[in-house]
Amino acid sequence: MQYFRVLITFARNSLVRDMTYRTNFVIETISSMSWLAMNLAFYALIFRYSPSIGEGTGWEKYPFFAFLATALFVNSLMQTFFMTNMGEFSDLIRLGALDFVLLKPMDPQFLVSFPRIEWSSMGNFFLGFGLLGYSLFQLHYCPSATEVVLYVFFIACGVAIYYSLMVGLSATSVWLGRNLSLLDFWFYLTTFSRYPMEIYRGTWGTPLRQTFTFVVPVLVAINVPARFIIRSLRPETGDDWLYAAFAFFGAVASILVSRWVFKLALSSYRSASS
Repeated sequence: MQYFRVLITFARNSLVRDMTYRTNFVIETISSMSWLAMNLAFYALIFRYSPSIGEGTGWEKYPFFAFLATALFVNSLMQTFFMTNMGEFSDLIRLGALDFVLLKPMDPQFLVSFPRIEWSSMGNFFLGFGLLGYSLFQLHYCPSATEVVLYVFFIACGVAIYYSLMVGLSATSVWLGRNLSLLDFWFYLTTFSRYPMEIYRGTWGTPLRQTFTFVVPVLVAINVPARFIIRSLRPETGDDWLYAAFAFFGAVASILVSRWVFKLALSSYRSASS
């Protein structure tokens, strides 16, 4: 309950900060949603000339839009809660502010993960709701309660995988100094997860699919929940449950590994006053 109360305090303070500068909040929300609208227009243009993303993959226009909505959910949650905080971790080290974090009677990883919540990024989350609802309406499909529960569960697993990757990368700032390329590197790693895994085929595609599924499990972060929300519209294979199981165990393993890396980095940290 102590951690929950602190999290609520962080959320309230962030909202007060955003509402102090309402125009900036509105501009950030609109600009973020406009960028996604342009991406959506780009995909709509692609589907004017192609029936699916990848020949024979089964990802036609509206199933792919449901996939895209899933990506919006995961990425907007990351941007709202973690991306800014993890990006500023190197500044905590450089400015000596990490000393004050370590002196507080709470877990340091929690304190560096949640102090600033970007409420303007939640606009993308609601845009994802609209896109998912529109896609399912066009498909004349209503997911079952079980599918919805599994969908939400595996979205949480996807967020856990992304968060773990971000924590592991930000922790390297203890050894590498001011890691300004952190967000760029994270963007490149997660680029592969923005498309259905079925498109990764052939000489180069198959190794990429295996690497970013079973080594760095970013592909399952989006693909698994998207498969469950439109499961009845796609032919079920034995791989569906294999990937689902791996998404869960990959999320747990990612959390544990990132926690180990974070603690190892803190053990190497030297106080700014020393």
